[in-house]
Amino acid sequence: MKIRKASIDDLNAIMDIYHYAQDMMAETGNASQWGHSYPTEDIIKTDIDNGCCHVICGNDKVHAVFAIITDGEPDYDIIEKGSWLNDNSYIAVHRVASDGKMHGIVKLIMNYCKEISADIRIDTHHDNKIMQGQLEKNGFVKCGVIYVRDGSPRIAYHWSIVE
Repeated sequence: MKIRKASIDDLNAIMDIYHYAQDMMAETGNASQWGHSYPTEDIIKTDIDNGCCHVICGNDKVHAVFAIITDGEPDYDIIEKGSWLNDNSYIAVHRVASDGKMHGIVKLIMNYCKEISADIRIDTHHDNKIMQGQLEKNGFVKCGVIYVRDGSPRIAYHWSIVE
């Protein structure tokens, strides 16, 4: 498995992965986090243009996708019902999805991110029990609640090499 920055040539494969993930989320009780409208192709194109969209490849096929935001996440400025582990600089991980054909994707992503930063923040929907379990299994601590741009709440997680 290889992680690399996505290129525009990966766009169709990435969108197929997101469509698969949207269906899977709905089937596992999390129909409202992304629905069938998020992320849009325009968001992914912007992620690719900004160099924050990453893909995981195996056997010359894209199996997973995620974004790493390095310049701060405005949605994380305010946290309720708790607090972040610290105020250190961090990377934010967003839009994690896979095609369901490979196991251990979240662990692979988080290990990759832990090599980049000593602090990682991520959020997920209350109904996304699968991601919550994966984050906790990978050492992330539930810190509180943040609100995304549409005003809906998300559970905020933080991993820090120094707590």
